[in-house]
Amino acid sequence: MKFINGLHYNNVRGDIFGGLTATVVALPLALAMGVASGAGPIAGIYGAIFVGFFAALFGGTPAQVSGPTGPMTVVMALIFTQYTTLFPGDPATGAALAFTVVMMGGLFQILFGILRIGKFIEFVPHPVVSGFMSGIGVIIILIQIGPLFGHATPAKPLSAVEMIPEFLSNIHSGSLILGLIALAIVYGVPKFSPKLNRMIPSPLLALIVGTAAYMFTMKDSGAPILGQIPTGFPAAQLPTIMLEHLPDMVESALILAALGAIDSLLTSLVADNITRTHHKSDRELIGQGIGNTVAGMFGGLPGAGATMRTVVNIKAGGLTPISGALHAVILLAIVLGGGELASNIPKAVLAGILVKVGTDIIDWDYLKRLKTIPLSGTILMVTVLLMTVFIDLIMAVATGMVMAAMIFMKCMSDLQHESALAVNLPTDETPMSEHEKTILKEAQGRILLYYMEGPLSFGAAKGMVRRLANFSEYDSLVIDLSGVPSVDFTSAMALNDMIRDTLASSERFVFLVGLRPNVKAFLHKQGTLEPVDKDHIYDARTPALCHAARVINIFPEACNPA
Repeated sequence: MKFINGLHYNNVRGDIFGGLTATVVALPLALAMGVASGAGPIAGIYGAIFVGFFAALFGGTPAQVSGPTGPMTVVMALIFTQYTTLFPGDPATGAALAFTVVMMGGLFQILFGILRIGKFIEFVPHPVVSGFMSGIGVIIILIQIGPLFGHATPAKPLSAVEMIPEFLSNIHSGSLILGLIALAIVYGVPKFSPKLNRMIPSPLLALIVGTAAYMFTMKDSGAPILGQIPTGFPAAQLPTIMLEHLPDMVESALILAALGAIDSLLTSLVADNITRTHHKSDRELIGQGIGNTVAGMFGGLPGAGATMRTVVNIKAGGLTPISGALHAVILLAIVLGGGELASNIPKAVLAGILVKVGTDIIDWDYLKRLKTIPLSGTILMVTVLLMTVFIDLIMAVATGMVMAAMIFMKCMSDLQHESALAVNLPTDETPMSEHEKTILKEAQGRILLYYMEGPLSFGAAKGMVRRLANFSEYDSLVIDLSGVPSVDFTSAMALNDMIRDTLASSERFVFLVGLRPNVKAFLHKQGTLEPVDKDHIYDARTPALCHAARVINIFPEACNPA
């Protein structure tokens, strides 16, 4: 295995162009997300540098560009607020705890990769992902309303909604004008001037135009700006652990790790679709984990695979880790020499850029399909969206997964019920041979054939027993499991009940047909086969039906040897 996944030197020119283009897109977004997180604009840049560099070096998606993303920034804002408010007189300690959480989140991601958890991203249903990502987009939009009108960023989306009347009654005109300029550029340029957008990505153009408008025409307006930004290489910080806060820190770190894993691997799938390649999910988690661990040590925001930057990189020619690493190196060079230039960037301009980020994250395609998708999918998506915005991110995903599992089990149970067949008289729709139909016909209802197909799970157990309860006038029960590849404990107990209830009458008999080796072994282990006579267990259905007829003194012609 290569030390750096996907590294080769046959595409250096494309990788250079890809890295440069990704940098242009990353710079304004990193600044904006740093501000939105509460940790400051430089934290966004540091996050883009360290996550971007190490995820490219050690990750499993060659063309992916990583850095602070909308979802990760929203979670980091909550974490940063949570720990800094614990120490109102000592914000540095709160910040140290918050960045320790980032390091812990990175270590958890490394552990996820080592445990090969990356493949489980495939089990997250699309409505859950859609609701979660759309909820993140709504959160970003809501918390940028304040900065657009010249006010501070609310800590929570619900607070932002409650403060809208106050924002509207006290509008800072300078900030609003600058925010509208940024909004016009980020929404208008890609639509009306795609060529210009390819030359200068709209977020960077909004940053340049908005900052120029402030410096040359509105410097005395009092619009809030970023202010002094640190320059130079950041000093590494050791983790800060306080035992009384450790459980909360572990919980926050797990949220970051899980969200970063989902965010990154979804972007990896996007990169695969464009480049027609296949990423290595577990290696990607390890790379992201290393990047986030290092970012936390240097006061950077947590990050993940960034869809917009990754797509821009690939479209510009970037295909190997060189492009992702180069974008981080260029950002570092900007930090080392350009901090002073960024100090005059208006916060309203960054808010306008982030509003566009928020609307891009919302899954509009899924929302457009709400009229055509199943009602269960709509309910699932809307529930996750609302819980993400107004309750809790991890609770939203957990609830969505539980709801999705229940919906899936309901569908599987319905399919199992539909595939089950319980008949005591032959019909044209009954899938059986002519000999078998003749046997049932001559038995005149005294033989009940119970056929099941597909894996038997706990969701179908009650239905199995209930279907059998619909029949009472029979003497021989033939249970055909030839179409069943597996059973679980609950369904085994249901079969056990069916067999024992039937044999409770001394004048009734039970026959089992078509037990696969694994099914037979499991049922034997659970004691399900114990009441059944060994001579009543058959590989094929026709001999079992003949035996079922003979024990009740019926001798069909179809059972006589030719």
